Amino acid sequence: MHAPLSATERSAVARSGERNAPIGALRAFVTLLVIAHHAVLTYHPYAPTPKAFDAQPILWTAFPVVDPQKFGGWGLLTLVNDLFFMSLMFFISGLFVAEGLKARGGGGFLRARAIRLGVPFVFAVGLLAPLAYYPAWLQSGGAPSALAYAQAWLHLPFWPSGPAWFLWVLLAFGAVIAAVHALFPGITDDLGRLAQGADAKPGRFFVGLVAASLLTYLPLVMTTPFGHWTMVGPFLVQTARVGHYFVYFLAGVAVGAVGVGQGLTDPEGKLARRWWLWQLAPTLPVIGVVATMIVAFSPHPPSLTLLNAVGGVMFCLSCATLSYAALAFFLRFVHRTGAVGKSLQANAYGMYLTHYVFVAWLGWLLLPQAWGGLAKGCAVFGGAVVLSWLTSMALRRAPLLGRIL
Repeated sequence: MHAPLSATERSAVARSGERNAPIGALRAFVTLLVIAHHAVLTYHPYAPTPKAFDAQPILWTAFPVVDPQKFGGWGLLTLVNDLFFMSLMFFISGLFVAEGLKARGGGGFLRARAIRLGVPFVFAVGLLAPLAYYPAWLQSGGAPSALAYAQAWLHLPFWPSGPAWFLWVLLAFGAVIAAVHALFPGITDDLGRLAQGADAKPGRFFVGLVAASLLTYLPLVMTTPFGHWTMVGPFLVQTARVGHYFVYFLAGVAVGAVGVGQGLTDPEGKLARRWWLWQLAPTLPVIGVVATMIVAFSPHPPSLTLLNAVGGVMFCLSCATLSYAALAFFLRFVHRTGAVGKSLQANAYGMYLTHYVFVAWLGWLLLPQAWGGLAKGCAVFGGAVVLSWLTSMALRRAPLLGRIL
């Protein structure tokens, strides 16, 4: 049995929970953004017309169901989401890495990550992804036969993994940092020095983040096809963004090495105090991204090299400003978490894993309804949130799954 906490210790734990509350709430919020993103793609104004299941390019991996009823606003939502939400997830995932490495060592940390990320990845790839994409098979004209679907699936040039791609990439990043930590045990402290003083000067860390992002993103985006994904079996990743994602992961490691609730994530730091300024910061970069896309699809666009360079700069600036805006907002306004918020945070991982199945099937079931793209998108989002939330709560009751999720 553990001895009861003293008044001082209880106070310290309470303060720690309060200082971590904004990060937990931000993580849950980004999970909701992911669900919303996938829910409304069905009604995206430029969603592609369904084609044969194996027709190249295989666009149903991004649009499992396409509804002829559209809503233009979903195009803007998904555009802004795509600029930052996955990068921010890698940043948040990196925040507790330094603490894990110090507590477990490189080997123990990697074993824990393999269980936490590897096991759900196998489960998602082997079961959830085929289940989620079955409506895509039906809408492409496939026979309502599990055997026919399985045969078509196994003949694809890769194994679609859906949102689970994030898990294997995050596991790979963890393996890299664990290996470097084994060779150079002070690596997290070295990274932490880059983030020291960010509570007083968040702009300095912002400039470094943007610079590192540009160095890793521009060379790839200027030499690979637009929107290209590298696909090897179930291991998928956006080709041009892999280095950019690693930068955000390392940025999270650096900030976490200073201490979660301290430095950049200090609720009393300058980032939180000037939250309103960071809400305005993304305006010009996002407009720049939209303008670049309009020019790119105009009848007489400039050279591809120029478009990729300008678009790449605008992307990196948009990503950093939007991430800072979200972090600043939650640091400023979230000080504690209620019962509903705690449940959402506890089930966010399970919701991320399972929501895609509900998004696809709800979109398929609503195809005959004449509600319009706005109402349908809201209905699919709400339904997917509730169903994935309940599913996660049920899965977490199982002893082994509960430890993982």
